[in-house]
Amino acid sequence: MSDYKKLKKFHSFFKFKRDFRANSIRNVKSYEIVLLWLRKFLTRTQFLILSGILVGITSGFAGVLLKSLVHYIHYLITAKFQFEQQIIFYIVFPVMGITLTALVGVIFFKKGHERKGIPAILYDIAQNSSMVPRVKMYSQIIQSALTIGLGGSAGLESPIAVTGSAIGSNFAKTYNLDYKDRTLLLAAGATAGIASAFNAPIAGIMFAFEILLTGVVFTDFIPLVVAAVCGSLVSRIVLKEEILFQFTARHAFNYKNIPFYLVLALGCGLYARYFVVTSQWVEHQIKRLNLRPLQKAIIGGGILSLLCLLVPPLFGEGYQTIKALTNGHIKEIVGVSFLKYFDYRAWFVLLFLGFICLLKAFATSVTIFSGGCGGNFAPSLFAGGVFGYFIAVLCTQLGIQDVPTTNMILVGMAGVMSGVLYAPLTAIFLIAESSSGYDLFIPLMIVSVISYLIAKRFSPISPELKKLAEEGQIFTREHDKNLLSLMHTYDLVDKDIQVIDKHATFNELITLIKTGKRNIIAVVNKTGGLEGIIRLEDVRPVMFNKELYESLDVQKIMITPPAVIDLNDDVRDIIKIFDETGTWNLPVIATGNFVGFISKSAILNRYRELLKEYST
Repeated sequence: MSDYKKLKKFHSFFKFKRDFRANSIRNVKSYEIVLLWLRKFLTRTQFLILSGILVGITSGFAGVLLKSLVHYIHYLITAKFQFEQQIIFYIVFPVMGITLTALVGVIFFKKGHERKGIPAILYDIAQNSSMVPRVKMYSQIIQSALTIGLGGSAGLESPIAVTGSAIGSNFAKTYNLDYKDRTLLLAAGATAGIASAFNAPIAGIMFAFEILLTGVVFTDFIPLVVAAVCGSLVSRIVLKEEILFQFTARHAFNYKNIPFYLVLALGCGLYARYFVVTSQWVEHQIKRLNLRPLQKAIIGGGILSLLCLLVPPLFGEGYQTIKALTNGHIKEIVGVSFLKYFDYRAWFVLLFLGFICLLKAFATSVTIFSGGCGGNFAPSLFAGGVFGYFIAVLCTQLGIQDVPTTNMILVGMAGVMSGVLYAPLTAIFLIAESSSGYDLFIPLMIVSVISYLIAKRFSPISPELKKLAEEGQIFTREHDKNLLSLMHTYDLVDKDIQVIDKHATFNELITLIKTGKRNIIAVVNKTGGLEGIIRLEDVRPVMFNKELYESLDVQKIMITPPAVIDLNDDVRDIIKIFDETGTWNLPVIATGNFVGFISKSAILNRYRELLKEYST
């Protein structure tokens, strides 16, 4: 570049900085000015790649911070004490963690008790134009660190994903990016968070496409890849080996072991359904109590403390338990429970593992729905690993030799996660990357897909998202319904209408028709209630015969509308009503009073606008 061009470029930067400060109505940081200037000279793709790098690094560090906080809190609680002393901590800290989380949410984060986890991200994408509240960039870190660091039986990955999505969304908002780019960077932030949590960039990308971007059409995916790589690199560089989600011990794949994996797949699918049903039941029971947040947290925390005391592996995320199982250290796990006072027996181990599997779903649900902050990512992986080990030990006790125990643990993790989260691709790549077990792709695919299909047999949509999907609050794979869910009836009502009293004469009706431009008139009573409608096509045959005027009135001309729309009706239901009645205009009421007409044309025009907006 010549000196002249360099000087011109620097001059343009300082001119941009001066003009921006002169015209800006807010305080802008220096780095924001630089990025805004770069956006002016970079192409859209170049700026998105740069944004993906920055969002990925930031989200990666957020994930590293949260993982480190929880690791060291957990270490201080458990590593320094003998089992007899730990009993006190198992009783005290879980209830303390959930209670503190609830207090922090109520006092400092007023929105702390609204939608949480992955459903919250999907709701923001569909209903808030991918605008995630700024507070979620740090609130999830604080609350989940308290919950899980002090023993909450949940996972950090959902809070990390929410934090990353908030970082990406607010970055895009700062630089005035449109909805599509804002959604892309939101997904990039969540991708980087998942990639940093598991040191698995491909799994992070699969998570974005499989869960977050359902129903959203994208041609640009390079920012997602860049963000995932950055998040994973930050995790690999900063975190220590014992914090990383990695498994090195495993067996080579042998096709002769496929029968084991088929049994495991069936078990994972059924267990995943049990996990989901238990979660729904606990949520329903807690809501039914109708308690205040603090009361709910204390009761839920007390139940969790009791569970952790009886079954210590339920304390926290549980990844250390899975690592101990893969390394064959089952006695270490038994050694922190009451079973240490009994002679080691295989059937004792089976019973203990069975209790872990059964109670994990309950402990996780109590943690989350009583006011804790966490998700089902880690619990499903933990439960799957324990379940895989349970099947392996059971086969061994039945006299079956050469059971690939470590592989059963790893593949079981993917199987249960697929059935609980409805994310088989994410589960497959997550385990493959974290264990360097790419030769396990065949059993991973067998178990994950079968478990996923069993789960879908019970519920086509993830139960966690089912209610929001049915209400049209989140996007699904049905793209037409996604666009219709963005429409609201009150925005489509034509209020520039003509009305006439039901007691009016035919002459008054003719006068109204002469001064109006509508083909349909609403007939109302004195209180504004709808009595019927008059169509111009029904009046035209008699309007030129003045001899009939005296014998006619409004009530003789009006007809009952084929259907009446309520202002709160869903647009998707309104479309069905239009199709069933074969009409193009229908009256709309609110609290019994007439408010206007809605036309099929208005809905179709708005649909075309949204299609153009969300497809360009």
